[in-house]
Order: sequence, then structure tokens, then C-alpha cells
Amino acid sequence: MLKSRTLAAAVVVPVLGLVLTACGTEQGAGSGDGSGADTVGPGLPVAGTHWTIDAVTVDGARSVAPPGAGLGIGENGRGQGDTGCNHFGATVAVEGDTLTVSPQEITEKGCPADRQRFETAVLQAFKGKLRGELKGKALTLSSPDGRRGVELTAEPDAPLVGTAWTVDALLSGDTAGSLPAGSEGKAKLTFGKDGRLTGNLGCNQVTAPAKITDKTITLGVVATTRMICTGPQMELETKLYEALDGPLTYRLDHRTLTVTDSDGQGFTAQAG
Repeated sequence: MLKSRTLAAAVVVPVLGLVLTACGTEQGAGSGDGSGADTVGPGLPVAGTHWTIDAVTVDGARSVAPPGAGLGIGENGRGQGDTGCNHFGATVAVEGDTLTVSPQEITEKGCPADRQRFETAVLQAFKGKLRGELKGKALTLSSPDGRRGVELTAEPDAPLVGTAWTVDALLSGDTAGSLPAGSEGKAKLTFGKDGRLTGNLGCNQVTAPAKITDKTITLGVVATTRMICTGPQMELETKLYEALDGPLTYRLDHRTLTVTDSDGQGFTAQAG
């Protein structure tokens, strides 16, 4: 049996890759070193939220986004965007209702033709000066000439409790590794409102009492079934079983849960 485990909650931070610089003339409680860190402008309240990209417009042609396209701006000024295929980054200065976007980097994974076309449109639309208009959860960014635009919707973070988390990667330090081939989608974990952890470690069903506080989750005695599965599934189960043993930290980032032990060993899981 596994011993009781305590998961310490980490600070929730957004994933996304834009560096946000607030511009203005109001003096904040910054460093005063002339770096601009103590300068705060009112700006649009766009930071700290994950934004789903709904569509983009370039030269009057509107393209609907594929699943997974989104961007976010962290309160700390760092985030990243997703075109639905590749991840991208930029610096963004916010002054009043205007964002000035300077693209920086993008990954180079090959995309299907339709996603490649949308990715090209995103990179063309999300740059330069864009005026923002926020109505409820909908944010529209438009260029001064109206020829470029981005339509976004605020999407809430997935809660830890009540969400079915599907393990999608194994972690070792700063490196995320793929799951053993053939075990993808097999491991699922849920922290229930009834105070129990339930799910599957890749092969066998698992259950354990789970005491959740503001900062910790303590697992009681862990029980599993004893079915023997194929090699990849058992390999994944063994790694997860070991990962759940001992003090763990976790981080919630929109729809991603990251769990690691003191040595940086652990896993990530996606909501749904």
C-alpha cells in the first residue's frame, strides 16, 4: 500500500506566452529604478485570463479557429499563445484600450493544411496596434484600419475537484516525456466532491480518501484492483504509482494539472 500523501498547492499561473507591459503615467509601488516596473496604466483587464481564440480576420477575410486555439496574459506579464497547432509568443504593451503587439517566437511543428492556413492568419492578425473592446466575456481586438482582428472569449479554469483529469505526459525535472506507446488516454484521475480520489492508473482502478484544504491534499490508504495488463499500461501504472508516493506539489493552469514530487518527478494531465 502507498503511504499517506500530501500535495502542497502551488500558485496558479497562466500558461500563455505573451509578455505584457503596461504603459501609462500613474506611479505604482515599483522599484523606482527607471526600468518601468513602477509604471502602471489603466489598460484593458485582459491579464490573468485564458482567452479562447474564436476567429481572426485578415484583409476582410474571417477564419474560424480550430479547437485548442487560445492565448493568455499572466498577471506577471508572461504567457503564451496556441494557434491550434504551434505555440507562439510576443511582447504586448497595453495603454488604455490599445494593445501594441510585437511577435517574438513560434514553435515549428508541422500542421495540417487547414491549421497551417489558420496559423498564418493568426500571426498576421495578432500584431501591431490593436484596439480592444470588452463586452462581458467577449474581447474583440481590431487594427486601426479594421482590416485585421481577433475575436476571443474568456474561458474559466478547470477546477481541481470534480474534473476528470487525463494523464498526458510524464515529468522528470524540466523535461516532459511521452507516455509509453499504447497507454495514451488510459490513466484518468478525479478528486470527487465526496472527498475521494478515484480513477485509473493506466491498468487498474484506484481509490483513496482525499482530504483537500486551501493548500494541501492528503491521500489516505490507496486501494487498487489487481488486473494484469499489457506492458505499456503496466509501465505507466508503475510510474504513476511511484509518482503519487510522498509529498507532492501541484499547479493548475487553465485546463492543465501538473503534479511533481520533491525531485521533480511527476506528470501532467488535461481536463476532460
